[in-house]
Amino acid sequence: MNGTLYGLGVGPGDPELITLKALRLLRAAPVIAYPAPEHGDSLARAIVAGHLPDGQTEIAIRMPMVVERFPAQEIYDRAAVEIGAHLEAGRDVAVLCEGDPFFYGSFMYLFGRMAEHFPVQVVPGVSSLTACAAASGAALASRNDVLTVIPAPLSPERLRELLLNTDAAAIMKLGRHFAKVRDVLTELGLAKQARYVERATMPNQRLLPLDEVDPDSVPYFSMVLVHKRGEAWS
Repeated sequence: MNGTLYGLGVGPGDPELITLKALRLLRAAPVIAYPAPEHGDSLARAIVAGHLPDGQTEIAIRMPMVVERFPAQEIYDRAAVEIGAHLEAGRDVAVLCEGDPFFYGSFMYLFGRMAEHFPVQVVPGVSSLTACAAASGAALASRNDVLTVIPAPLSPERLRELLLNTDAAAIMKLGRHFAKVRDVLTELGLAKQARYVERATMPNQRLLPLDEVDPDSVPYFSMVLVHKRGEAWS
C-alpha cells in the first residue's frame, strides 16, 4: 500500500505558529522533504528544526531562488520521482512549506505532479498575509471590503489599476520592486495609509513607514499592507 504525501504549512517563521495537526504529522512521518536554496540551509526546515525527532530521512529540494527561473520544473520533476519512490514503498512523506501550501506555496508544484497517483493531504498553515497583519496591528478588511493580493513584480500600470479598484491591498514579494511599489502608492495618495512589514514573526522582523525603508535592503519576505480608509474598522 502506498504511503501518503502530506503538504504541511509550517507558518511564516515563528516555530510556535505551526498547527497541532501539522506538528503531529511532521513528527510521525518517516520522510520529510523541503525546499532549499542551491547552497545553504532551508528556511522551512529551520522553522521546524526544534520539533523534529531523530531518525527521519530528509530530502532537500534544492533550487535557484530567483523569481525569473521559478518554478524550476525539472527540479520538481526529480523531486517527485524521489518522493514517489518512498510513497511506493509505503512510507509517508511530509513536505514542508513556509506559510500555507496553497497560498503562493511551493508545495502546489508537487501536488500537481502527484495527486493523481498517491493519496495527498494538505494541512493549511498561518500565511504571511495574516502574519503581517498581526505584526503591524492592521486589520486587513472588514464588512464588505474587497481585499486584493498583489504581486510586486507586476508593472506599474497593473499595480495602479489594481489599487484603484480595491478597498484594501496586500502587496507581496517586494524585494527589488519596493521603489516601484512605493512610487505608485505615493502617486495614488496612499503612502500614508501603507504599512511595511518584513520577515513577520521572525526574530529579525521589522516594521517601518514607507519613507524610512531603504529600497536596496528590502528582502523577498516583505509586504506592504494598505487600506484606503487608513484603518479597516473606521
